[in-house]
Amino acid sequence: MPQIDVYDLEGEVVEQMDLPESVFDGQVKMHLIHQMVKAQLAGRRAGTHSTLTRKEVHGTGAKPFRQKGGGRARAGDVKSPIWRHGGVTFGPKPRDYSQKMNKKMKSGALRSALNLKWKEGKLLIVRDLNLPEPKTRLMVEVIGNLNLGRKALIVDDGGERNFELATRNIKGAKPMKPEGLNVYDIMGHEHLVCTKGALDGISERLAG
Repeated sequence: MPQIDVYDLEGEVVEQMDLPESVFDGQVKMHLIHQMVKAQLAGRRAGTHSTLTRKEVHGTGAKPFRQKGGGRARAGDVKSPIWRHGGVTFGPKPRDYSQKMNKKMKSGALRSALNLKWKEGKLLIVRDLNLPEPKTRLMVEVIGNLNLGRKALIVDDGGERNFELATRNIKGAKPMKPEGLNVYDIMGHEHLVCTKGALDGISERLAG
């Protein structure tokens, strides 16, 4: 069973813990990660863009001028796509951009993203995130003690209010609960930090 160091908020190793083999099996399936990120980004698209076709453009249906004798190209409708203010040919219409992924693929993608961070040494486990005060300065010190760099995704299961308030103003640091953990955010941050309780919650989620 793989093991990992557990840190306190001063950046000191206080113990070691076993990583659940059901999650951390060492397998990284990049194609699942790629597909999951694409699906998440596609799901964020509103799909509300729309253009008017020639039948939807407001205007008369009468022929604008006679067919012959005018010296101009024949035209039958002022709403023609080749005319100014006419309809749009093959323009965008409201649509659903979401991509379907089954439950097994989604859990496999999340498991792969977690394994990737672990194998890269970018997964840190902390004992807890109990701050005495909701001060941004205190959380900045914690981030420095843990050498988290510029971008860190920090997962806490306890709903620590002080931690949430202290983190929300720090650029590059994103607090999250285990149930909201996703592949896009994991891959978009350099480090992934989890409390021991949060890691248990993630394991239960992937086991379900």
